[in-house]
Order: sequence, then C-alpha cells, then structure tokens
Amino acid sequence: MNIQSVKQRFGIIGTSEKIDRALSTAIRVASTDLTVLITGESGSGKEVFSKIIHSLSSRKHNKFIAINTGAIPSGTINSELFGHEKGAFTGATADRKGYFETVDGGTIFLDEIGEMPLDTQAYLLRILESGEFMRMGTSKVQKTDVRIIAATNVDLKQKIREGKFREDLYYRLNTVPIIVPSLKERRGDIHLLFRKFASDFAETYRTSPIRLDEHAQLLLENYSWPGNVRELKNLAEQISVLSEEKNIGAEELIELNPNITQRNLPALSSSSGSNLEERDLLYKVLFDMKKDLNDLKALVYGLAQNNDLSMPEIGQLRSLQPSMQTDLNYDFKDRGASVMDDSIIYPKENGDQPVILNKQQEQYYDKMEVVEESLSLEEMEKDMISKALKKYKGRRKDAAGELGISERTLYRKIKYYNL
Repeated sequence: MNIQSVKQRFGIIGTSEKIDRALSTAIRVASTDLTVLITGESGSGKEVFSKIIHSLSSRKHNKFIAINTGAIPSGTINSELFGHEKGAFTGATADRKGYFETVDGGTIFLDEIGEMPLDTQAYLLRILESGEFMRMGTSKVQKTDVRIIAATNVDLKQKIREGKFREDLYYRLNTVPIIVPSLKERRGDIHLLFRKFASDFAETYRTSPIRLDEHAQLLLENYSWPGNVRELKNLAEQISVLSEEKNIGAEELIELNPNITQRNLPALSSSSGSNLEERDLLYKVLFDMKKDLNDLKALVYGLAQNNDLSMPEIGQLRSLQPSMQTDLNYDFKDRGASVMDDSIIYPKENGDQPVILNKQQEQYYDKMEVVEESLSLEEMEKDMISKALKKYKGRRKDAAGELGISERTLYRKIKYYNL
C-alpha cells in the first residue's frame, strides 16, 4: 500500500516530507512483528501511527488496545497489564486477566512509556525477550503473543541518565523508531488541516465551513502550536462556533483567540512574557535598520548610475587606511573645477564622464556635517515608539499593533522613556 492510499484511508492531511517519511516507515514495518517506538510532541498524532501499523499487519483481525501508562496509578498498573490472582492484594476479590492476556495475538499500544514505573519496566522487558509473564500473586508462568508499539513525548535517553528508565528496555523498544513531526515542523500543512477540521465541523452540524484570508493564514503558520494537531482542531471548532462571519480575517481571528499572535520565533528558556514582547520589538528595529541600509545602497548605486560614475571594488575600499578621511568643506576649484553660469563642471578623470553640480547643490554640500548616529538599542526603541505614536496621533492601540507588542507593554515603555 502506498502513502497516498494510507493518507486517504486514515484521514491524514499533509504533504510534508517529514510526515511522508514517518508514514513510509510505518507502512514498511507493519508487515513484521518488530517492536516500534514512536516519538513526537503531545498532540502530534502518535496513536494514529500505531493504528496504521496494526491495521496493515497480519494481526489486523485481532484486538488492538491503546493504554496510557502515565494515567494508570503505579500501585495498579501491574495488575492492569499482567492481571492478578484472588487475594494477591487488598481488594483483589477475584481473579483478573491483564491486557497482555486478553489481547493475546493482537497489538498493544503503550503511550507515554517514559512514565512507566521501573518494576513494571522489568516485567515488560521479560515479555519482549521471551513472551512470558506472571499474574500478581502467583508464580505460574504464562505465555503471550502480543506486538508492542510504544510512544513517548519525552527524551528517554535523558530518563536513562536520570535512572528513571531502563537502558536495556529502551533498546528493545527502539527496534524501529518513527519520529512524528510537530505541527511547527510542517507549517505548510497547517492551513490544509484547518480547512479539513472546519469542513468536518460544518458537515456534522450542517452549516457552511469558515474560511481564512491570507493574513489569518499567516497568523496560523507563524503560531508556535504547543498543542500541535489537537490544538489546531480545537481552534477550528472554536472559531466555527463563535464566529458570526464565515470569512475570517486576521483581526477577527485575534479577537476570537488572542494567543494566536504568539509567533514561532526562537525562544529563550528564561524569558518571561514581557521579555518576549520586548525582543519582538527589537527584532522589528533590526529589520527596519536592514531595510534602511538596503534603501541607502540602492540610492548610492542609483546616483552612480545616473551620473555614469564608476564604483570602486570592495577590495579597494578595504585597502583604504583608517586615517584617510574626507573633508567635506573643500574648495571645488582646488580640484580643477570650472565655474560656468550657475554650474560647476568637474573635469574627466580616467576617461569618466564629467560630473555637473549647480551652485545650489554646492552650497548644500558645503553645509553638510557628519553626524554620528547612536547605535544604542534603547535609543532606537524609543525612536520607533515615538514614530509609531506620531503616525497614529497618540492612539496607543494602533501604535502597539504597528510595533507588534501589547498595549500594556507600550504603556510601560511610554512611562519608562517619558514620552
């Protein structure tokens, strides 16, 4: 079975290379009885991959059960998995079969395997090595033929270093690893998934599906998505219920879910919310500086081209000594320039075309001064805030939106800089 048919059968949306690679691995390993370890962030769809493997395997007509090992109390997990005999512990009033006995011949999906207690890990390792287990309260050895698929959203190697996970069990589980990408690693699929969830909701409740404009789509793509696909589905359903309009723009999306403005930028682990907003503002300052520099380059090259001037090579500029400085208050006649009417004509140099400046331009250049610009980030931030307030005539909400920060942060900055 190819990847496209698996996507259609199990309702998987996306064209990401990483999701295709994970699906390809699941399809290849399904026909075997090898143990599979699925890793990925919470909400990324790890259980779907376990169902794909079971459905494409020779065990597909037998039982499949998904168990969240982190949700079972440590005092009862051994009984849940392996069963117990009557009187094995207080409250054990009858014999009970465990999952490994009832699902014999099928597949067990152990989610959040990293939360499994150490003693349970030892019992699980024995099943993986020999297929043997014992009910609690008895020494009778039983056999089971169960395929195990495990999943985790934590770093098991780190758990091993902390002494909370058995290294031998890790290598038994990790026979075939499958890495499920997070939603922020497949941003090209975000809008496709949103449309699918919105369409499913509309079909269920017999209404028209909502749609996002380009700006709203961009907000979705730049959001960090800590809850992954699960969070995206919740958002699509939430907006479908709360929105009165079917065509959603960026403003409506932010109004319905203010957290959507948290962009997918590099994060500092020790940063607070206000620091993140300040960093976003500094990013904007730096981006604007880069834009101004590019505009300046274009202006210089344009002047050179319009006056048929030759530009020096980069190597020539670098060879200039630091002590060489230009005196802007020179006498034009010292360079052999001739004055004709209201213009100054410089002679040709090295075959170049002459440069003609009128006297008004001469006065302008005579009065020019070199002003050293402050490179302080605080000064640049203050300047950006002042410009935004001036642009929107003091309207703080609009200025904060232009700067990409909250109105509360802007108010604090205004007080700090005494604007």
